[in-house]
Amino acid sequence: MEIARAAAGLFAKRGLKATRAEDIAQAAGIAPRTFYRYFATKEEAVAPLYAAGAARWSEAVRKAPPDLPLPRALEHAALHTLTPGTAVSTASWDWVRTLVRLAISSPALRKVWAEVCHESETTLAEVLAARSAAPGTDDNVAERPSPSLHFAAAVAAASIRVAVEAWAAGDAPPEGPEGPAALAMHNLATLRDFPWDDVQPQS
Repeated sequence: MEIARAAAGLFAKRGLKATRAEDIAQAAGIAPRTFYRYFATKEEAVAPLYAAGAARWSEAVRKAPPDLPLPRALEHAALHTLTPGTAVSTASWDWVRTLVRLAISSPALRKVWAEVCHESETTLAEVLAARSAAPGTDDNVAERPSPSLHFAAAVAAASIRVAVEAWAAGDAPPEGPEGPAALAMHNLATLRDFPWDDVQPQS
């Protein structure tokens, strides 16, 4: 994660084009060959930061009160993850905005962002499958999401991604009606009418 933070700091300070992999290695206190042992490109160096944010939300969905229906669990997790001062400090949202703006403006970084988002969809589908499984269901079976659940996870993940991207593209503070949490809640509301009762893990 230290390499990722060093890369993000340099990207924010110098810009993506002016930053070399060697610069990131130097800032992280490692040799360039060590950098390339972990990352093929300089853009990939910030992938752990993107992934950490996605993982926080999936984990929040997993840990949401078990009595909550799936759409409410998604909303509960979104509020926990995207409200400044809970999962992420208010000051850290400046970094989030910078990193997401970079992902939107740079094709190479957008590819890294897209790959992380896709992986988060898969993880979220597994979490939703586990939450929707009947009591006593074998864990291996519960973690095999149905196509419908994969679709729901993709829509839910997109709801969060679009909310964060829309917020990052503007100048609104991370709190309030134009913050990422409020935007995500608006987007997730579309999933309340999803036929959750028809979703079952595949055997």
